[in-house]
Amino acid sequence: MKKILFAVFMALAFLPLRAGKVVTDSLSSKILGTVVKYNVYLPSDYNSAKLYPAVYLLHGLSDDYTAWIKRGNMQTVADELVRSGEARPMVIIMPNAGGPDTHNTWNGYFNMPGCSYEDFFFGELVPAVEKKYNCGGSKGRRAVMGLSMGGGGSTVYAQRHPDMFSSCYAMSAWLDNKSDEVGYKKGSYDKLYLVGQAVRKHSALDYLDNADEATLEKLRTVAWFFDCGDDDFLLQQSMDLHMKMRARKVHSELRVRNGVHNWEYWHLALRLSLPFASRNFD
Repeated sequence: MKKILFAVFMALAFLPLRAGKVVTDSLSSKILGTVVKYNVYLPSDYNSAKLYPAVYLLHGLSDDYTAWIKRGNMQTVADELVRSGEARPMVIIMPNAGGPDTHNTWNGYFNMPGCSYEDFFFGELVPAVEKKYNCGGSKGRRAVMGLSMGGGGSTVYAQRHPDMFSSCYAMSAWLDNKSDEVGYKKGSYDKLYLVGQAVRKHSALDYLDNADEATLEKLRTVAWFFDCGDDDFLLQQSMDLHMKMRARKVHSELRVRNGVHNWEYWHLALRLSLPFASRNFD
């Protein structure tokens, strides 16, 4: 009997683990006048006839749509969380919004002179991706999250479009540029300067300060989570926004863990963020 059980155990141990896959796709944008690439994670049980929740996972300044796969090990993390039942099977969309040559390449998730990225995101990307991959479709089946520049983009998107997202998980978020947190000392035609200006203009902190009661009621329909390292240069911003939200009775969660502004921190944050999104889907 013991030999039979051992044989069964060994056979199960060597069965291939079910894994999702990552597809690289692109969208020709009329708004941006260019082709925008994006990666899509499809869970192991993906079936185009089934409707899945959608997560928009945003990268940081100087990275691109490949960063979460190549540097964040996103596919492995998502597979493990889905297999363990900690996260629901979901479609994860990682759009391109930048590149390493920050002075000459558009970076950022907001509308800027010459680059209306927010209009593209909501007007073209979301409808096209959700139709093609049969995901999202409503607030209760859609979440947004990201790191650094993408953490700030996620927060502002959820603030300005609370009817679109059930949750927002912001990692080491760049929420304002009031104190020149990310330097941009070149001239006004330099693209790093423009993204710094856009972050200041779209300050998540100022937005909350200026929100009326009707806006606050909408913000209360989103589940908020801010996650930042104790030695991260952007920590104060997450703490400030969390306290402002608390004062205005908009519930949010704040985690300050040991760490700095790097991929080691964000890799663990991803393990927390996907179950958080999953818990807040309908």
